[in-house]
Amino acid sequence: MSGTHARIIGGAALATALAAASYPLLLRRRCLTWGATPDEVARALPGDELLADPDILSTRAVTVDAPPSAIWPWLVQMGSGRGGAYTYDWIENLFGLGMHSANEVLPAFQDVKAGDEFRLGPNRPMMRVEVLDPERVFAFRLEDETWVWIFGLFPHDGMTRLVSRNRIATPNASPVVRLFNLLFMEPGSLIMERKMLLGIKQRAEHLARGQSATEQLGPPAMPRGRL
Repeated sequence: MSGTHARIIGGAALATALAAASYPLLLRRRCLTWGATPDEVARALPGDELLADPDILSTRAVTVDAPPSAIWPWLVQMGSGRGGAYTYDWIENLFGLGMHSANEVLPAFQDVKAGDEFRLGPNRPMMRVEVLDPERVFAFRLEDETWVWIFGLFPHDGMTRLVSRNRIATPNASPVVRLFNLLFMEPGSLIMERKMLLGIKQRAEHLARGQSATEQLGPPAMPRGRL
C-alpha cells in the first residue's frame, strides 16, 4: 500500500471515529427530537405508560397546515398491505415489509378500533392498536411489548402539530448491538421518520385543500430491488 493510500485510509478512519464520538455528545438529542419543541419532548402522551422505561426514546414533529381531520385518515390506514408508511418504500421493502405508500385515503382501512392488530410486514410480528382517540391520539404496540409508537395531533395557530413518539426497549441487546443502534439505527430512523412526517404533511395539506395527493405526488412508489 502506498503512503498516499495509507494516509487516505487513515484519514477516513479518523473522520469516522470522530463522527462516532461526536454523535452521542453533539448530535443525538437533535436526531431524536427533530422538529419537536422542548414542551413537546417533555409532554406526556397517552400510551407512554405502555413502555415506561425505554432504552431509546424519540419525539419528532412537524407542523401541518391542515386540521386534524385531514391528518387522521393517513394515520389510521398506515401499515403493510394497507396505506404504507409514506417514507422510502424501497428501503422498507429491502427488509421485506411490503410497504406501498398510498397517495389517496383508502376507505377500506378507515374503520380502526382499539384492539385491532396489523402485521408489521409479511410473516412479521403483530402491531396492536392500544390507544385510539379520533383526531387526537393513535398509539400501537409490538406484540412482544418492546416498541410503542404514538402519534399525537395538537391544533396550534390554525394549523396542527403532528407529533410522533417512539419508545423502544432492547433488554437483551449486547453492547455491540447497542452501539450499532446508537450509531446507525438512530440516525437511520431520523431519515425514515422525517420522510414519513413530511409525507403525511404533504398528503394532509392536499386533502385539506380538496386536491388529490396523486396529482401532486404521482402514483404510489414501487419497491426497488436494491440500493
